[in-house]
Amino acid sequence: MADKISNYEALTVDTMAGRLGSIESITDILGTNSSKWTSEEMGDGNLNLVFIVKSDQGSVIVKQALPYVRLVGDSWPLPLKRAFFEYHALIRQAERDPGTVPEIYHFDGAQAIIVMQFFTPHIILRHSLMAGTKHDGLAKTLGQFCARTLFRGSDLSMDAAKRKADVALFVDNVALCDITETLVFSDPYFDAERNHHTPQLDQLVVELRADIDLKVEAQHLKSKFCNNAETMLHGDFHTGSVMVSESETKVIDPEFVLYGPIGFDIGMLLGNFWMAYFAQPGHAIAEGARDDYQNWILGVVDDVWAEFSSEFSRLWREERTGILYEKSLFEDQGHTLASEQALAHRLQDIWQDTLGFAGVEMIRRTLSLAHIAENDSIENEELRADCEARGLKLGRQLVVNRSRMNAMATVNDLARTIAKEAK
Repeated sequence: MADKISNYEALTVDTMAGRLGSIESITDILGTNSSKWTSEEMGDGNLNLVFIVKSDQGSVIVKQALPYVRLVGDSWPLPLKRAFFEYHALIRQAERDPGTVPEIYHFDGAQAIIVMQFFTPHIILRHSLMAGTKHDGLAKTLGQFCARTLFRGSDLSMDAAKRKADVALFVDNVALCDITETLVFSDPYFDAERNHHTPQLDQLVVELRADIDLKVEAQHLKSKFCNNAETMLHGDFHTGSVMVSESETKVIDPEFVLYGPIGFDIGMLLGNFWMAYFAQPGHAIAEGARDDYQNWILGVVDDVWAEFSSEFSRLWREERTGILYEKSLFEDQGHTLASEQALAHRLQDIWQDTLGFAGVEMIRRTLSLAHIAENDSIENEELRADCEARGLKLGRQLVVNRSRMNAMATVNDLARTIAKEAK
């Protein structure tokens, strides 16, 4: 499957130094004596090769796209150009929320290689949630990242011509967009070839696939995803795309970047937090041992939305320089209250989209191809199925009844009610 034009060749730990050892931006960090570099392949990604390369002088992450889905194998080919889209997404995110994403040291489009900053001692947030670790400032960083990247990548802020050029650039990320359209919005609702689920969920799966209201609303959400190019999205924003330490939160892996609805990224993120909430009994050393941590997770969900709303509102008032809701129609005419009314309407629309996209994310992460480690690592199938079933029940409510839920407290109270229901 090598690209004959570019002479594409997959990296290995043995070829790493020879292939990257003469690139100045890399040797500035690792040193010029590449014989002293050490490479370790991470091996836990669904799509790509990811290496940590270290020396006595420093360390970097080397990420290379493979010409197929790593999780499945070469029977599912993918274009190498996704590395190009990830590179361009990262440099835009760095401009819109500085310090939140890794710095880029080198990009090789032909070889689909990105060399970037290695965050240490950070770990993947998903692993931290399984361990029951709390992180101060997590919600603030995530909420502000969503607000800043989504607002500043839209017609609320960007120059119209530049935004249209970006839409044209990222619209070519067809293959990864197709994965989302298929795995998130369609496959869970019928017996698709790549689906799999815990056997004890069989009856619930039958019920969900016969649920007309659910399927109709899921397709309404798919229509929004496909047709509402509101802003540049991360596209795959979940707790596996966030790295945390005691004092920092960072965002990685935007290769699924596309233009879509503002509520999509934040919805996917919150859906993963709610799934982690329901998964906690599967990681507790004793019944009830994770009750406090579950409440902390719901607090993070509440705070993420509050931070997003607050920062989005600030940006609306201070940085609304695009072609939408121009200040010449509102503030410049003394109609500040009308501007605030429009802001409230937009936040309400985003809120409902957020809940809907969170719901479909919870369903697809249980029934479609790629699940979450919080559930998959629960060895007891009965317990795993119980955790997953509770997530499915909340997911269904979010998709079908999102227009009836007006506050985060309502959603979190529903999550607590579902968590306490008898098996």
